[in-house]
Parts: sequence; structure tokens; C-alpha cells
Amino acid sequence: MIIIRLLSKLPLRVLYVFSDLIYLTAYYLLGYRKNIVRANLNQAFPEKSGIERRQIERKFYRNFTDSLAETVKLLTIGKKELNNRFHAKNPALVFEKVNKGEIIIGMCGHLFNWEGHLLTVSSEVQEKCETIYTRVNQPFFEHLMQKIRGRMGADLTERKSFQRAFLKKRNTPRLIVLAADQRPNLADIRYRRPFMNRETTFFEGGEKLAKKFNLTVIYAYITKPRRGYYEYDYRVLAEPPYKNQQPHSITDAFVELLEENIRHQPALYLWSHNRWKEQFPRKK
Repeated sequence: MIIIRLLSKLPLRVLYVFSDLIYLTAYYLLGYRKNIVRANLNQAFPEKSGIERRQIERKFYRNFTDSLAETVKLLTIGKKELNNRFHAKNPALVFEKVNKGEIIIGMCGHLFNWEGHLLTVSSEVQEKCETIYTRVNQPFFEHLMQKIRGRMGADLTERKSFQRAFLKKRNTPRLIVLAADQRPNLADIRYRRPFMNRETTFFEGGEKLAKKFNLTVIYAYITKPRRGYYEYDYRVLAEPPYKNQQPHSITDAFVELLEENIRHQPALYLWSHNRWKEQFPRKK
């Protein structure tokens, strides 16, 4: 941890030198998960040429290694630099609702840099931000990510404990951040629908929570104008009353907006994750 903290003190422009070296090694020498990335891009963008998909592939690896450098920097980054690099364009849409006493659900996907976005949000609402996360198996990285995610005051709740934790704090105003594109386990209750040209399963915890307790749901539309800088445009996905809405309506709205976000800047999505390893029979 001491070495990571010392590295974090370096300017980001210096950390990007390490990112460049990791990119060259991971992409050209080791081919880190290149078969998964390539298969995912082929399925997601069949309309693009092979050259176009390779361009997205290389940009993805650049973004991936940059995100590693940026995440190390998040361990010690100051609030001024944080808010300059990870800029929320319309934060009042979220923060004013929380300050007025509402519970807001923020549904997001794994687009770079989601860790910087989380820290930026929690720097504004501090203890009024609750992040639902999946535990990392390696103790060192679990400890590191808890240090980073919680350093601006966010409350961290492990996914398996969330339902019980929510009931204890059901009257506490806050923003609840959910990475809603994670792949559910076989034992989880899940919803299946098309996403990026493939049948895909999704958790529906966010939808069930919103409809049961009449909560507004927000999506953060992520763009990266240049290296080291990200913008987050908050959009209302759904808001009560929900009594006349169809089942899966919030999850469907999330998936459609996430797919639009990915197609706008495809190299920002986490293509190295084996999101679609579960195979489904084709519908007749």
C-alpha cells in the first residue's frame, strides 16, 4: 500500500508514462484478454469493418491502462483536481433532490472512468452517497478499492448485504450508486433481454427498489473529451408514480441508454470483461 500511495503522489502526466508502457506490454506482447475483447467487439459491431473494430480495440486498451493510472491517482488526488478532471455537467439534478430529503438511485455501467465518477459524486454529497459494490477476491485489492471509494465519505455496502442495509436506512436521504450492468450469477434473480446484439442477463434490484419505494432513478451519460478528462451528464431514467408501468420498464430504459452511450464512444466500455460467457439458445 505504501508503494501505491507514493505512486499516487506523482502527477498524472507521469503516471501516464507507466500507462503507455503497460498498454504496449498488454496489447502487443501479452495480448491480455485480446480474444475476449475481439469477440465482444465482433458481436457488438457487426456493421463496422475489421479496421474500424481494431481502432476501437486499440483505443479500449489505451483507456483501460489509463484508467489504472487514474485509479492509482484517486488514492491521493485533491478535490480541485478531481472535480476538474471528472466533471459533472448538471450535478443539481442529483444533489438538490438528495438535499431535499429524497433517496435517488444512480444506475451506471462500466464505462471509464467509473471510479473517478464515484469519487466526484461522493465529494459533493459525502456521507449521503452509498455505493453498492462486489467484493474483490484478493485482500490487497479489496482494501485498496475500499480506501479509494470511501475517502470522500461515501458509505460502502457489499452487494449481498444491500437489501438488509437498505431496510435499516430506508428513511435516510442519499444517492445509491448501482453498477447495473454486472453479470448476475446463476442463482440470482435476473432479467434477460438483448444488449449489444446478444441476449444478456441483468440484475433488477434497482428497478424493484425504485418501484417499491417510489424512488427517482438517474443515469450518468459518460463522455471523454480528451485524455485524463471525463464528463458526466445526468439524465432521469424513471420517476414515480410507477403504478401503471410495465414490468422491466426501468431496466429496459437503462439498457437502451447504456447502449446509446457505448455506441457514442465505444472504446470507453469494459470489453475485456467476459460479460457474455453464458450462452443461450437462439429464440425461434
